[in-house]
Amino acid sequence: MKTIFVNEKEQKREWFVIDAAGKPLGRVAAKAAAIARGKEKASYTPNQEMGDYVVIINADKVAVTGGKETKKIYYKYTTGFVGSLKAHTFEKTLEKNPVDPIRIAVKGMLPHGRLGRAMMDNVKIYAGAEHPHTAQNPKAVEL
Repeated sequence: MKTIFVNEKEQKREWFVIDAAGKPLGRVAAKAAAIARGKEKASYTPNQEMGDYVVIINADKVAVTGGKETKKIYYKYTTGFVGSLKAHTFEKTLEKNPVDPIRIAVKGMLPHGRLGRAMMDNVKIYAGAEHPHTAQNPKAVEL
């Protein structure tokens, strides 16, 4: 197999859409992170932003298994000072901001640094079935 070298700026990017309704949170996040990172391409390079754009719809209908609705806890330091730790369950987080569980899961699967932050800009998450990226003709991804 021959490796194909393509420069980061010459890379042609595609758009993909993932419907998260009824799908497990981890599977949706893992697929989105792999596409955003570019691991599904022959020209994958770990130190370059070679990935495609990912649109995740129906984020408010994502499924978790094993009673994680009440057991899974998201921690957040609001100010950075001692005693400012806030903890919310999956249900509360989904009520407050329905895109947060998927955003946190995808962010944790990408590199931690400026490259990962740039890749996270290519992931668009929406709570409903509508998204403003229909002009890009995104391809549907099956899990």
